[in-house]
This record gives sequence, structure tokens and C-alpha cells, in this order.
Amino acid sequence: MSYIVLARKYRPKNFAEMVGQGHVVQALGNALTTQRLHHAYLFTGTRGVGKTTVSRILAKSLNCVGPDGNGGITATPCGVCQACTDIDSGRFVDYTELDAASNRGVDEVQALLEQAVYKPVQGRFKVFMIDEVHMLTNTAFNAMLKTLEEPPEYLKFVLATTDPQKVPVTVLSRCLQFNLRPMAPETVLEHLQQVLQAEQVSADVQSLRLISRAARGSMRDALSLTDQAIAFGGGQLQEATVRQMLGAVDRSYVLRLIDALSRSDGAQVVETVDALRLNGLSAASTL
Repeated sequence: MSYIVLARKYRPKNFAEMVGQGHVVQALGNALTTQRLHHAYLFTGTRGVGKTTVSRILAKSLNCVGPDGNGGITATPCGVCQACTDIDSGRFVDYTELDAASNRGVDEVQALLEQAVYKPVQGRFKVFMIDEVHMLTNTAFNAMLKTLEEPPEYLKFVLATTDPQKVPVTVLSRCLQFNLRPMAPETVLEHLQQVLQAEQVSADVQSLRLISRAARGSMRDALSLTDQAIAFGGGQLQEATVRQMLGAVDRSYVLRLIDALSRSDGAQVVETVDALRLNGLSAASTL
């Protein structure tokens, strides 16, 4: 069987597995439990924090029928019914993902909206997910405004963007907006420890701390770097190899520089800078 990268293998399948986005999970969970459902959601945030993942879990929550086939709308999708498994594998007829970065024109949006007049074929709701929605042209935005404001009761819109400032106010005002936060390094570190334990890969805490900081708030980046570090380290993660892979600066260089500057020792400063350059370490992160 072909290898599945960690970022895809450990993509959350339900709200309980979501990491670092408690405020969004709580709000959506309460809305689903009380069935006070908005018709359009906008998820904003940097890359790799879970916008597409939340969209898929929401689609499962709206369409899940439970293991016995008699379930209703739920905040805890079962993961085993036809709707849940089809959405996970990307073949659910009533869940459509449109990448606005490559389908940004009015024709593509109109083709999507033409499907809105038809009731769901397989599920309880049709869900239209438009990723990187800020990339749509002004004409495309205008074409979807009316349907976005008053869609049929069986249609839900989910919009996702890394740049909400470029989304017109007329669209923002029609959506329930959630901002997914960048992950704290401690949150990323804890999740990486769980993933590597499941993968049975040995890793020291310092190497994971380096990866957690290098990910800059993105869980996907952290898992991709972990994949790279496992390959680089021959199946295990150690601080020295991870530091070499990332070009991260050893604290001793920083302390040596500060000490040299405090003593006005120009020769030591130049020597330390040369050592950084020779080892391919980042001058910017040193500063």
C-alpha cells in the first residue's frame, strides 16, 4: 500500500479530534445540537489551521444518519454511515468543493449555482464549499450574492479564505464568520507527540520543539516537517539532525554573540558570524 503523508493520515474526522480551535468547535457544536443553523459560514485563518477540515466535518454533521440509519443532524458524526465515509473519501454527491484559486471566473460560479436548484440526491443537505474565496473576481462575487443571501433550505455555503480583507463586505455580511487561530507551539508539540507515539517513531522533546516553532502556527506545516525529519533522521527524530535540517540556530551561538558584543570583542563577533555562515545557519533567526 502506498504511504499516506502524516498531514493527510491524521486529518481530524470529527470535532473532538480538532486541535487548537476550541472556540470554533464549541460554537459549531452548540449550533448543531440546538439546530440553530446558519445558511452560510466563512472560515478565515492562515494556511494549515483546519479550514477545509472544519468544512468537511460540518458537512458530515449535517448529513450523518448514524450507524443504524435513523440519526439526525448531530455535532458528533458517526464516521461509519454512507454519508460520513463518502465525504471522507471525497465522493459524496451533495458535497462540492470548488477551488476559487483555479476557478475564479463568473462562468465557474454560475455552473456551481445552477446545481443549487436541485434537491440533494443522497444526503439531507447540499453543501457548497468554496476554498480561497478571496480569489474570485468581482463579477463572480456579484453572481453569487442573491443565492448566498437566500439559498434553498437544503443548501449550505461554506467559504474559506486566508485573506478575508479581500472578500467584499457584501459577502461578509451574509456569512457567519469564524477566525481559526494559528496554533501555539505548545499545542503543536503535544499533537506531534501523540502522532509519533501512534506511528511508533522515537523523538526527543527538543527536536519536536524546534519543529513546533518552525511551523509558525500551522499544524499541516508541522506534520510535513515531521515527515521530512523522519526521512532525514532515518526513522527517528533527534535535536542535532532536526536542527541541521531546519538550519535552526543553536542557542550557544546567540549567547556567544551577546557575550562578544557586551565585551566589545569584534574579532569574536566576526568569528561567530563566520561559524554561522559555514554551518548554513539562518542569520535572521539568530537576530
